[in-house]
Amino acid sequence: MNNNLGNHWLLLRGLARESAHWGPFIATLKKTFPDATISTLDLPGTGDFHKNSSPMTITAITDEVRQQAQRKGYLKQPVTLLAVSLGAMVGWEWMRHYPNDISGASLINTSFANLSPFYHRLRWQRYSDLLALIMTQDTYRREAKILKLVSNKQPLSKQISLEWTAIQNDRPISLKNSLRQIIAAASYRPNDTKPQQPILLLNGNGDRLVSPLCSESLHNKWALELRRHPWAGHDLTLDDGEWVAMQLNQWIAENSLI
Repeated sequence: MNNNLGNHWLLLRGLARESAHWGPFIATLKKTFPDATISTLDLPGTGDFHKNSSPMTITAITDEVRQQAQRKGYLKQPVTLLAVSLGAMVGWEWMRHYPNDISGASLINTSFANLSPFYHRLRWQRYSDLLALIMTQDTYRREAKILKLVSNKQPLSKQISLEWTAIQNDRPISLKNSLRQIIAAASYRPNDTKPQQPILLLNGNGDRLVSPLCSESLHNKWALELRRHPWAGHDLTLDDGEWVAMQLNQWIAENSLI
């Protein structure tokens, strides 16, 4: 029985996003796990570390994130990771190299270079969209385009775009760091060693940035449990945070019986 699973959630965002981008999902997770501790970390080059350079390998990013967790005292007991996309690559690397730190992990909409072709990991249909993002100087317009790319939740799009614009204005994520993170993600090729901790894969079948087939490849390679959302996009916790929290609750309950 894994007694630490779900007691302390540690959350990692993905490419060019920071802790503030979790938005209302933090409250949703807290409501689902009222007795749990919920902590967030920023990847190098984002959030509190937006003035620092991001390393160009997942291994180096992982080491910096782990050091951050140690400084904050988060690793006194094993934590449960919830990580998105690039953050999930960091989570996988962390579990492999420092298994005593982590009791289990849920990985959302992620991909590995040695399991999926590049045109699935970044859908070729999105290349022109990304070029347009790079060329967009106006922060609000750029954040609105990012939101349209990663989310299928349209009714609140203007409100969320304004919130994301405020985040970018306060703690700007540079183009340089975005590119360095892209290089790290694009080159990540873990070996065949599967982490020993319980792992739950979540993905959105409506993901227009990363093909859902990438999660399928991890599921098929290591027989990992995969739960699929029928319509959500790449930012699954934004599109349907209640669904994510429900899956996590069920997963914790099932593993507590093992």
